[in-house]
Amino acid sequence: MTVERFGDLARGVLVGRPGLGPVRLVAVDGPAGSGKTTFARRLATALRDAGATVAEVHTDDLLEGWTDLVSFWSRANEWILDPLARGEPARYRRYDWVRGRFEDAWHEIGIPDVLVVEGVSSARTIIRPRLSLSVFVTADRDLRLARGIERDGEALRSPWERWMVDEDAHFAEDDTIAGVDVLVDGAPTVPHDPEREYVRLAP
Repeated sequence: MTVERFGDLARGVLVGRPGLGPVRLVAVDGPAGSGKTTFARRLATALRDAGATVAEVHTDDLLEGWTDLVSFWSRANEWILDPLARGEPARYRRYDWVRGRFEDAWHEIGIPDVLVVEGVSSARTIIRPRLSLSVFVTADRDLRLARGIERDGEALRSPWERWMVDEDAHFAEDDTIAGVDVLVDGAPTVPHDPEREYVRLAP
């Protein structure tokens, strides 16, 4: 494992060729509770510090409930990816997990320099030709479940456990880890500055 800087990772994205029309697409994948959201936020900050306009999308906002781990991509393509690939502004509606339906309001993305998509299956094989960077964040299973229950409450333990089985099946079938650019430790113990640095694992 090595300690690397978000700033260097961001600069690498910006010198690369856009793969989604004029937009550089970054995927931060990994199982639930691994630390994807935190990693994506810190990378987006580094990209902005480097002068890029950045939009962030969390796949949880596009899921239609707990059973929509992969099938939501039809919405992601229609609302976000296909318009950007055509050089057109993108927008999307967020799913309200409490009410069990999509919000009426549209959230505008525009045409950013970089789109950071964070969530399970975001670096799946079919999208890799469009990606400027793919990241997989991992952590111990028990820790991930504990993080999830702490965030969502004990009442959601069963949905969480079913979700973990489904995501394991997806990652195995897709062979996601083998195809990503960067494998990240989501629960590192080595000394580092977490806001500016991350711990990279050997593939």
